[in-house]
Amino acid sequence: MALTLRLDLRQTTSLVMTPQLQQAIKLLQLSNLELSDYLTEELERNPLLERVEEEAAGGDRPEGAESANGADAAENGTIENGETEFPSAAVEAAPSNEAPLDVADEDMWTDSGPGDLAHATPGTEMPWTGSGGRSDFADSDYSYENTLAQDPTLREHLTDQLQVDVTDPVDRLIGLALIDLVDESGYIPNDLEAVAERLDCPLERVEAALETVQGFDPSGIFARNLRECLALQLRDRNRLDPAMEALLDNLDLLARRDLDKLRRVCRVDAEDLGEMVREIRALNPKPGDAFDAAVAQPVTPDVLMRPDGAGGWLVELNSDNLPRVLVNTSYYARVNKAARNKDEKAYIAESFQSANWLVKSLHQRATTILKVASEIVRQQDGFFAHGVQYLKPLVLRNIAEAISMHESTVSRVTTNKYMATPRGMYELKYFFTSSIPSTGDGDAHSAEAVRHRIRGLIDAEAADKVLSDDGIVALLRTGGIDIARRTVAKYRESMRIPSSVQRRREKALAR
Repeated sequence: MALTLRLDLRQTTSLVMTPQLQQAIKLLQLSNLELSDYLTEELERNPLLERVEEEAAGGDRPEGAESANGADAAENGTIENGETEFPSAAVEAAPSNEAPLDVADEDMWTDSGPGDLAHATPGTEMPWTGSGGRSDFADSDYSYENTLAQDPTLREHLTDQLQVDVTDPVDRLIGLALIDLVDESGYIPNDLEAVAERLDCPLERVEAALETVQGFDPSGIFARNLRECLALQLRDRNRLDPAMEALLDNLDLLARRDLDKLRRVCRVDAEDLGEMVREIRALNPKPGDAFDAAVAQPVTPDVLMRPDGAGGWLVELNSDNLPRVLVNTSYYARVNKAARNKDEKAYIAESFQSANWLVKSLHQRATTILKVASEIVRQQDGFFAHGVQYLKPLVLRNIAEAISMHESTVSRVTTNKYMATPRGMYELKYFFTSSIPSTGDGDAHSAEAVRHRIRGLIDAEAADKVLSDDGIVALLRTGGIDIARRTVAKYRESMRIPSSVQRRREKALAR
């Protein structure tokens, strides 16, 4: 075949992801915090975007400003008699018609009160008067936050004890070095030679200082391993006897619930061993956790759900989480008119187009979240009415077909989105579970409902009749659930439930 040059014209179709489409897809999968950070960056980059403050969200908009936020999207979706409505109603804040109270300065002294202020001599300085001579706490130096007490950190707590209990300057310096090594759980590394080398002092003195600071509060602090941490706490309670030391030396046997071998090692009977194990369980393996605790960030729901009073459910978007952003068209008109060259006009036009596209993307995001959440509520009505045992098997395809969307869109919408329901807060992903077949002609069972059933059977088992995985399979099949033993074991391990042998040993210890 001869090699020749040719020029052909072909017509094909392909899917092109424009930057605007990529932005819209990105907004779908962002959580509330991520969306807030993204909008902050857009507000800094685009001069035509403005954020609407919460108190002004329901009032008059700035002149020439067009809404570009999710609050004007479908906020309420009512599920009633199998139909879903999405009225476009923005939540408006009630305007305040009351004028601020205007009180003359001299009127503040004519009211009788504690200390008979009506007879106070003009010019007399009152003990709570601010720098401006006013008694209304309007002084800028006054702050309620300044009156709040702060809990000491672990380092501060240990340093205070070091200053009181240790008087020798060298020992204090060693103690400060050891405090710097304490992690958030209260442990230090087992490398005292490095401390001695860094401070240029004998290792024996570092060990002596460590023994001193190990007596600090909380008990068990400055331990180098779990055994030493538990031993310090038992010594503080005067319970570190030879039998308890033998138990601490064999914590691996305790983890495996090997009671027979533990009784032989500790040379105690079953009753004494049970008492020793209960004492170990009462100790704190992480004494430093009481300090420097990280503040848990509460999850704010994207969707709110409640009964509508007529046997259905009312589903609405959480207006507190909806982004409130607008496009200032009057400012756009001014700057576009004042543009001096082609580059400025192009920049203004690009910013205006980007802002308008962000409007549509936020509106579409809010509407899509509400549609997906409403369909989930409709299909999982039994769960909300009766509990987790009525949770139905559900996959993304079921929701996508019901609302005429792609599965990938539903997947993005349900990522990091939460719904507040009468049964608690749930991530939208929670309602998508695989199915377990039924033994008869009945409907399939949800995997989450089967897990709940397994936990219920184990919680109800007697101490002398611990259920094995095969026994759980037999009971589930009696209830119409066709499940394999390895599936039961997998679900049990995912719920961190020990095996039947370990549960039997635990129940024996609890006697």
